[in-house]
Amino acid sequence: MSAIETLPSAASDTANTVRTVEQLEALYGHPGEASLVKELDHIIPEYAAFIEASPFVALATCGPEGLDCSPRGDLAGFVRISDPRTVLMPDRRGNNRADSLKNIIRDPRVALLFLVPGSGTTMRINGRATVSIDPQLCASFTVEGKPARSVTVIAVDAVYFQCARAIRRSDLWNPDRHVDPKSLPTPGQILEITSRKSIDGAAYDREWPERAKASMW
Repeated sequence: MSAIETLPSAASDTANTVRTVEQLEALYGHPGEASLVKELDHIIPEYAAFIEASPFVALATCGPEGLDCSPRGDLAGFVRISDPRTVLMPDRRGNNRADSLKNIIRDPRVALLFLVPGSGTTMRINGRATVSIDPQLCASFTVEGKPARSVTVIAVDAVYFQCARAIRRSDLWNPDRHVDPKSLPTPGQILEITSRKSIDGAAYDREWPERAKASMW
């Protein structure tokens, strides 16, 4: 029996479901001053330092089919600050699903969560985005001779830092807590199951490192 099958279901527990903001505030109380004054509508130098040091961003979008949260990783500082109210994020090669970009075209609202390895502080940006294929702009993000496929232009509505509790609780940067990849299912094994064996999982795993190396940018 899997861990999923042993979990109790809370779907029908209506008696203990919070349904109003008033109920939530009674439970959690109100945020303190520090939680409120940190939020700005523009990027200050102190916030810019985290954005410029970050090699990884989680990008959240929404669209008619629902929500999406997608990883974005590149060389540190790959999200470029154009001005205090605008950031630019290149889009690189991937699986061509383009879920995030499809959502942005139909609903411009986005949220970004920046991680900086070794730091417990995370940076958040909420804003509105457009997708640009301007040749000069894409070329300005060239890495190893390859320009960005497109550039997401994000108008900042809110920017603020998140305290380190989540990172410290998770012990995220502690190498002693890193999981051995061999203890997890491989992408090939997952694909073989989800494709009902139309994809050869062993071949996929064997070929992926070279394929990724050739298509990284």
